[in-house]
Amino acid sequence: MTRSKSRAGKAAADGARAVPHPPQDASDRTDRAAHPTADRPSAELAGLRRRLASMLYESMLLLGVLALTFLVPYLMLGIAAEFAPPGWLLWLHVFGVLGVYFVWYWRRGGQTLAMQTWRLKIVTGADGRIASAARCWLRYALAWPSVLLGGIGLAWALVDRDRQFLHDRLAGTCIVLLPVVAKG
Repeated sequence: MTRSKSRAGKAAADGARAVPHPPQDASDRTDRAAHPTADRPSAELAGLRRRLASMLYESMLLLGVLALTFLVPYLMLGIAAEFAPPGWLLWLHVFGVLGVYFVWYWRRGGQTLAMQTWRLKIVTGADGRIASAARCWLRYALAWPSVLLGGIGLAWALVDRDRQFLHDRLAGTCIVLLPVVAKG
């Protein structure tokens, strides 16, 4: 991986690096196949502060998701049937609901709602494409201990050569910063 030339100063300061972008259309694929040494466009790896801010925003959005898919059904179940499921089942439900939310968004376009706001996208570290469903589920499952064990997987970014979280490193994914889209 190489640093993005247009943002080299910012990249050096924030620890951001570049990853390859996938071809955009068929002619681009053909051109690259014919000229493998041609410069490929690259995307800048997102900085740590931007990723943490996106996580904070995501946690606020997830309160609504969990209220709708977790709190409301269990309140209705408790009121109507006077039944409270065991704690392990509640955690399994939270894990499943959040997993479906994240994996669906990551597979759909590489971005959750918060990531769209912060111009972040999850791609595979090897080729810059949207991650497979299996890789997304792996990233999601690895993020739980990464965050819940004192944030050790997030703190990993402080010592990682590319400033990536531990769950991204283990899942083979990375979060890139998308360019600003000109309005007009």
